[in-house]
Amino acid sequence: QVQLVESGGGLVQAGGSLRLSCAASGTIFSINAMGWYRQAPGKQRELVAHITSGGSTNYADYAKGRFTISRDNYLNTVYLQMTSLKPEDTAVYYCTSQIATMIGEYGMDYWGKGTLVTVSS
Repeated sequence: QVQLVESGGGLVQAGGSLRLSCAASGTIFSINAMGWYRQAPGKQRELVAHITSGGSTNYADYAKGRFTISRDNYLNTVYLQMTSLKPEDTAVYYCTSQIATMIGEYGMDYWGKGTLVTVSS
């Protein structure tokens, strides 16, 4: 069994910052890509940022320059540092990781249950 647990969400004023964390636990052989998605009320889930096992990153346009994704491979944890937050960043933020549970397995995508970020104006 693999679990992803997000933390760090909450209420923040516009212009503020938050740091989200997502820790993977369970039977893990290796973790490939990790990422963050978000879903605002009434909208589809969308990519926020993505990071490969080698540390290469890519961001949605709205996240560039404001959000930073990073990972700690020893802790099996991915982070999302968010700055200059705007009310339109309000959403449930989900982490995802491509995890192999045994040698030779390419890995499958696992998702956390999400953490709510609310940005007040």
